[in-house]
Amino acid sequence: MNLLEILREPWPWYVAGPLIGLTVPILLIIGNKSFGISSSLRHICAACIPANISFFKYDWKKESWNLFFVFGIFLGGIIAAYFLSNPNQVEITPQLSQQLASYGITDRSGLLPKELFSWESLFTLRGFIMIVVGGFLVGFGTRYAGGCTSGHAIMGISNLQWPSLVATICFMIGGFIMANLILPYILAL
Repeated sequence: MNLLEILREPWPWYVAGPLIGLTVPILLIIGNKSFGISSSLRHICAACIPANISFFKYDWKKESWNLFFVFGIFLGGIIAAYFLSNPNQVEITPQLSQQLASYGITDRSGLLPKELFSWESLFTLRGFIMIVVGGFLVGFGTRYAGGCTSGHAIMGISNLQWPSLVATICFMIGGFIMANLILPYILAL
């Protein structure tokens, strides 16, 4: 198996998890930096919006490294999507395939089903709820929790921060409730 084939396959948790976890000590060692993605949006707004809003009044230039970090993630995603994507259909269990088919979701050619995540589906009630309302709730939850899942679950817990543990537990409970209790009703629309 060559390197390109290895990069195209999903990596097991015991490889990917420690690699993600290693970002914490690396960031702390190279400059006492904290890992988090949602803070980059605040930095962009502070740099680009000349409004007189106290939340955006700080020296965002000290955190500009975070913008380069997020740009690297974005660029890596583009490279992975265009050059390293797996051409095979996404493999799911037959039971999940049947359940999704009952909601009209049959296209598994990509990582995200086109019946849910496309420009055409955005203009349906189901797509609007999934994309726009879901995006709003993620943004609201990130601000309410004082950070995103990567900041709390990866950086905060590794620094033994009690609020990060509470936030991560709440993220997980919310995800379980959404996936098992609410999502079936949205998919049925």
